[in-house]
Amino acid sequence: MSDTNLGPPTPKESPPGTSAPSGAGSAEPETTGWVGWIVFAGVMMLVLGLFHAFQGLIALFQNDYYLVASNGLTIHLDYTAWGWTHLIFGLVVVAAGAALLVGQMWARIVAVVLAVVSAVVNAGFLAAYPIWSAIMIAVDILVIWALTVHGGEMRSRNEAQASFR
Repeated sequence: MSDTNLGPPTPKESPPGTSAPSGAGSAEPETTGWVGWIVFAGVMMLVLGLFHAFQGLIALFQNDYYLVASNGLTIHLDYTAWGWTHLIFGLVVVAAGAALLVGQMWARIVAVVLAVVSAVVNAGFLAAYPIWSAIMIAVDILVIWALTVHGGEMRSRNEAQASFR
C-alpha cells in the first residue's frame, strides 16, 4: 500500500533541541543543540593549549614556582625539558582547537589524541602542580567526551552550510 500525499506539503514539527526544518529555499541547515558541545570542545582546546604554553613558560623561566624539585616529578626530566614539552604541545593544541572550530574532521581525531596525551602529560606533572594538573585532566576528559559522542554533527553542519554558499 502506497502512502502518497497529493495535497500541499505540511511543515513537520522539530524535536526539542533542534532548529526548524529547512524549506526548499532556506539558507539555514538543520542542526541540533549538540553542536554546542563541539564548539565547547574547540574552545577548551584553545584554553588547554594556552594553559600548556603558560605552564611551559613558567617551567622555563621560574623553576622555583613548582611544589617539588624536578627530581620529584613522576617522570624525571628537568624543568627546562618540561617547559619546552608544554610550550610546543600547547601550540599544537591551540592549532587543533582552531581547526576543530572550523569543523575539520582531521581536527577531531587530532584533538582526541592530543587530549589523551595532555591528560598523560599532566599526570606526569601532578607532583609539581597537583590542583592545576587535575583540573587540566578533567577538562581533557570533557573534550574527549564531547568529541567522541557528538563530533559528527559539527562536520555535517559545516558541510550543509558550505552547500548553501
